[in-house]
Amino acid sequence: MGDRYFPNEMPGHMPETTTTTTVAERNNGDSLTKLLSLPYNTLSQRLKASALGLKDTVVRETWGKRVKDYSLYTGALGTAYLLFKAYQVTKNQNDLNLCSEIVKACDSASTDSGRVTFICGRAGVCALGAVAAKHAGDGRLLDHYLAQFKEIKLPSDLPYELLYGRAGFLWACSFLNKHIGKETISTSHKRAVVDEIIKAGRLARKGRCPLLYEWHGKRYWGAAHGLAGIMHVLMDMGLKPDEVEDVKSTLRYMIKNRFSSGNYPSSEGNESDRLVHWCHGAPGIALTLAKAAEVFGDKEFLQAAMDAGEVVWNRGLLRRVGICHGISGNAYVFLSLYRLTGNAEYLYRAKAFACFLHDRAHKLISEGKMHGGDRPYSLFEGVGGMCCLFLDMLEPSEARFPAYEL
Repeated sequence: MGDRYFPNEMPGHMPETTTTTTVAERNNGDSLTKLLSLPYNTLSQRLKASALGLKDTVVRETWGKRVKDYSLYTGALGTAYLLFKAYQVTKNQNDLNLCSEIVKACDSASTDSGRVTFICGRAGVCALGAVAAKHAGDGRLLDHYLAQFKEIKLPSDLPYELLYGRAGFLWACSFLNKHIGKETISTSHKRAVVDEIIKAGRLARKGRCPLLYEWHGKRYWGAAHGLAGIMHVLMDMGLKPDEVEDVKSTLRYMIKNRFSSGNYPSSEGNESDRLVHWCHGAPGIALTLAKAAEVFGDKEFLQAAMDAGEVVWNRGLLRRVGICHGISGNAYVFLSLYRLTGNAEYLYRAKAFACFLHDRAHKLISEGKMHGGDRPYSLFEGVGGMCCLFLDMLEPSEARFPAYEL
């Protein structure tokens, strides 16, 4: 298992006091230890400068007027999302304008795609376009994107998961309602999709787990294609009492059947305890459990989320850079737990993962010791995700995993 991640040799906690100077000196001026010992305000400004430089690099490498891949996951919309994130931090109007320009190109490229989700489909294009238009004060463009969104039709054979399925469409609805206004996408419009998801999950269950779903022949558990992602979205949907119980019991089933290590199977019946990613394993499930703790006020979910966080700290320093299956995404687990608990230890852990990336990622990628992603500048696989994390570290209490947490 160890070849999938770097041993985490960072101290479990390093308070910002004179003691940290001693620790740094004892490590012969190790650059990572020095970063960890910096006051948070100083470190966050370094991360900001790095992020804005990275953002410019991502734009230069990914934006060429012609859009082949319009998705948020690996394509141009991910660059637009990053520009919008930068705009939120700096209020640089040029970032917002370029974001809108890229979304416009994605709009043309996605018209007949048939894909309907936020991360990999047309819903993401229309939703981000509408939100950017609102911030730009362009009512006509806002109306255009909302109208286009409401014309999206869900194919009858659409799966139920987050990346390509019904849950991914519902997440886009929630994104619009948060950023544009409640009932921008009506409850009745969402309810029809929720009914389909609940019905399908109940039909697929095998007596033990209240809700189960199949994608490509497997009953996945993770955030991208499985139970964690679907439950995460359903918790925003104003569920009926029996549906709430199904969601809670599904999460309890997952907790009960996790590995002895505290990690989670990638799919039902899979005995391989290897993956510690957002897409498969403890990180994505930790984010969903943290949300369940917040929504339901259940201490069992809080404890399970913190237990999963321990797995991420111990095994989550992956040999990959991105947010889907890399260190950048795993850092968001600690930001989520910090937001939920207020425990400064979680903020330190997020800071530690971010510092590791800031100090070593480029060197490790150049040496072939870390995978930079098949699309190395993309939001979900490459340094675009690292850039997003660095920007989120500026206001950690407001940080959200891109296209997953609201």
